[in-house]
Amino acid sequence: MTQAQPQIEFWFDFGSNYSYLAAMRIEALADRAGVKVLWRPFMLGPIFQSFGWSSSPFVLQKEKGDYVWRDMERLAHKYGVGWQRPTTFPRAAVYPMRVAVAHQEAPWVASFCKAIFSLNFAQDQDINDNATCVRVLDSLGQPGAQLVDEAQTDANKAKLRLQSEQARQRRIFGAPTLFARSELFWGNDRLEDAIEFATGTTEPLSRRSPPTGPV
Repeated sequence: MTQAQPQIEFWFDFGSNYSYLAAMRIEALADRAGVKVLWRPFMLGPIFQSFGWSSSPFVLQKEKGDYVWRDMERLAHKYGVGWQRPTTFPRAAVYPMRVAVAHQEAPWVASFCKAIFSLNFAQDQDINDNATCVRVLDSLGQPGAQLVDEAQTDANKAKLRLQSEQARQRRIFGAPTLFARSELFWGNDRLEDAIEFATGTTEPLSRRSPPTGPV
């Protein structure tokens, strides 16, 4: 009997700048480790609202925001990905989110998501319309208009709301969030750790023996 391929859940929002960095890196890192990536879009805004926040903490706290934009410059250079600070942040993305959640098991979803992220954070373009989604899908050799029509059904709109509620129930508080063997990892800077954990090379904290002797 062959062992099942390890998996990692990648929960993200197209308006999240650190989700962008993780999205541009996760496939190559996971492939190298033999880990399958499950793309899981969700709406981060309602989670922030549940905390009493009207926007991203990077907007609400100027000092944190100033730091984050400089951090993004450094990390984009480090990873070799494009970067242009968006003139609108956080940028609405409900239309591409619907496409991503409707087709999250499709083999092209990673390419679609990376293209949308790049439009937002490397080209500073609006991403919240069906025409952009159609154009990106067509460029990937997919029937863009058909796939977008499927994504805009009432059933799929409800699916995005449900998946966003599932994120809250799983105690997700920011993006990107990764789940590896049911363990939660938060942030682009924990991507490598999450992938390593998914391979089973690190024992889950809940299964570790308690320390013995003086501590």
